[in-house]
Amino acid sequence: MLGDTQGRKFDGYVTDYVVFDLETTGISCTTDRVIEISAVKVQGAKAVDEFSALVNPEMKIPFRASQVNHIYDDMVKDAPVFEKVLADFDAFIGDMVLVGHNIHTFDMKFIQRDAFLYWGRVFANDYIDTLALSRQCLPQLSNHKLTDLANHYRIAADGAHRALADCRMNQKVFEKLGEALQSPAVKRNMKICPRCGQLMRKRSGRFGEFWGCGGYPGCRYTENI
Repeated sequence: MLGDTQGRKFDGYVTDYVVFDLETTGISCTTDRVIEISAVKVQGAKAVDEFSALVNPEMKIPFRASQVNHIYDDMVKDAPVFEKVLADFDAFIGDMVLVGHNIHTFDMKFIQRDAFLYWGRVFANDYIDTLALSRQCLPQLSNHKLTDLANHYRIAADGAHRALADCRMNQKVFEKLGEALQSPAVKRNMKICPRCGQLMRKRSGRFGEFWGCGGYPGCRYTENI
């Protein structure tokens, strides 16, 4: 859903959402481009529809990127450009909450950049990053990559690093994280910012420990412990 203001990141669980993932020519949201976008629509915690498209990035795909995502130049040479695909993606997601792994620092930056480039607007959908949730729910894990979470929950990781396979995997991971959020052990160590909906963290200040919003400096809400 396009609007004039970007949607907010919040930490929690919802039953209706769209989990999405991108594959790109690299990690720079300044110079790199999208080569695949996929999404799984979920209603009532059940997957009901899918969206997936390769994208012609109008540039050569670096070999190092192809080694990771197995997408090569010959696969995208006849694919539509991202302006067309992103419009189709916008129609698919509507106003639903977006979910993805590490989307706060990666995927959202790409789609916001290009939406503004094409139409002078941005995605107004609120979104949840499963990377942040997993760190809160599973602090015992040394790594929180999507494949690590899938292995922890005994979810098949076949086809990892292709967008649709990662969406399907992450949808199952998100449902497991939703269950974990209800456990007493997680609740004891978890606090949600009432102002912006992001996870709060224990911090140390001049007068001792306090709860500070994880969205700082965007949100400066604090509470005494």
